[in-house]
Amino acid sequence: MPSPDTPTSSAPPRPLGRWALIALAVAGLAAGFGYVAGPLDPQRLTPQRLVDNLQNNGGLHPGYRRNHAKGVCVIGRFDSSGNAAAYSRAGLFAAGASTPLVGRFALPGGNPYAPDGGVPIRSFALRLTQADGQQWRTGMNNMPVFPVATPQAFFEQLQAGAPDPATGKPNPDKQKAFFAAHPETAAFRAWAKDSKPSASYATESYYGLNAFYFIDADGKRNAVRWRVAPDNGAAAAPLSAQDQDVLANELNQRLTQGPLRWRLLATLAAPGDPTNDATKTWPADRAEIDAGSVVIERAQAQDAGECRDINYDPLILPDGIAASDDPLLPARSAAYADSYRRRTAEQAQAGGRPPQETRR
Repeated sequence: MPSPDTPTSSAPPRPLGRWALIALAVAGLAAGFGYVAGPLDPQRLTPQRLVDNLQNNGGLHPGYRRNHAKGVCVIGRFDSSGNAAAYSRAGLFAAGASTPLVGRFALPGGNPYAPDGGVPIRSFALRLTQADGQQWRTGMNNMPVFPVATPQAFFEQLQAGAPDPATGKPNPDKQKAFFAAHPETAAFRAWAKDSKPSASYATESYYGLNAFYFIDADGKRNAVRWRVAPDNGAAAAPLSAQDQDVLANELNQRLTQGPLRWRLLATLAAPGDPTNDATKTWPADRAEIDAGSVVIERAQAQDAGECRDINYDPLILPDGIAASDDPLLPARSAAYADSYRRRTAEQAQAGGRPPQETRR
């Protein structure tokens, strides 16, 4: 079965060929969306059915994540500036706090052997553990918006990206129809049109995409979105489509020169800014908090690294941070759990490691 990062049609018009490629990558981006309360048919949209669709679209690689299968673990800390403490009572934001983290850089899709240059999307997940044991887990991507706003729309995108049995590739007519029916994808498509696959995880900004709430010591809630901005030198040149294993090697090389850093920036919403639609950015003039520095000190191979068995569930939050009304959040959480159960069961059967398979 083809990798989600392989070209999706032999001879479509050039723009549609690119969208077929990007759509399959995005089909792995959120690791699927599970059933959530609302007007959705539970027989159609469940965590199991969504993850089944991801496996069908991207190929099954037992023991690996159904999304972001290719990645690298990183170890570091978050050093708080104290600037966010007035907005969130979470201990990790206290002035002078230094919170250990286990992170993971990754590519979208279910193929752990995918070429690094196949698509421009990169992800950065973090698990920060406070001294009191509470955790903050977050998954971010290097695009400023998500293609769709609802679990139902994402499900339809998965269906449109399913490989045709006759060709092994998505049907370009179905994908064209999907985009025509979902004009909310325009902002993401505009980003993807001009984005090139970076040769470095270290030079990318990563966006949380979904809205959350910071809750202060008095219980006041402020809607926020966060991102991390790099402070690691010049951006690397774009990769070619088939460059393999460049990103992990380049990351390790950078780390021999010292830790890597990103500023954690939280944007405060104004009244009327949408908290339930990840396809829409907030105006650029919104107030922003420089909450501190994400510091990465070393990398580990993902098969045995500390990140391997972490489920980066976006709803695992410490006191002082709460989920918004974005419907993608509970849906992501449900499907993350299903994917986690599958891969850990497969690892257990293989003696604790991802089963060996032939590189394709």
